[in-house]
Amino acid sequence: MARYIGPVCRLCRREGQKLFLKGERCYTGKCAVDRRPYAPGQHGQGRRKLSEYGLQLREKQKAKRIYGVLETQFRTYFAEADRRSGITGENLLVMLEMRLDNVVYRMGFGRSRTEARQVVRHNHVTVNGKKVNIPSYEVKPGDVIAIKESSRSAEGMKNIIETTASRIIPEWLDVNHDQFEGKVVTMPTREQIDIPVQETLIVELYSK
Repeated sequence: MARYIGPVCRLCRREGQKLFLKGERCYTGKCAVDRRPYAPGQHGQGRRKLSEYGLQLREKQKAKRIYGVLETQFRTYFAEADRRSGITGENLLVMLEMRLDNVVYRMGFGRSRTEARQVVRHNHVTVNGKKVNIPSYEVKPGDVIAIKESSRSAEGMKNIIETTASRIIPEWLDVNHDQFEGKVVTMPTREQIDIPVQETLIVELYSK
């Protein structure tokens, strides 16, 4: 499967804001957006006014990059969000938030979504006691997500927990880091999803 493997800080600079793709580094002075607050490339420092389409495209690209999904996956999510009852844009963000890799990240079992995806893929995570290694797996309210017993003593996992211990856990999750597990209490509302994306622009883009 195609996957972007270049420097992720370049993606943040392209969008002109922090997407927190490198975890804790994004909160330090080493963040590329703070050091070079302009788009990458030879003409990155040139001023350019975006068209209506350009603004819509940038919002879509931001959402894709934050959650680490590909274009085909994103279109599939949008089609399902549009099919469900409710507001399409909010449905889309809720579906992306309920991905297993994102929930693992939100619980503090990964310093970034990329690392959380790796934790899932490497068979360190269980859902309701059963091993799940599919990052896109959609969790549901009541599901209990835990780090596998044999993985809890690993030095790498301990370092992750220590680093993310001070992270604010969303209200729709209940996490116990001492037990290496958490529970999805309810579906998140739009107000509880803190990503810097205007989902209405994404809806306008795909509705053309």
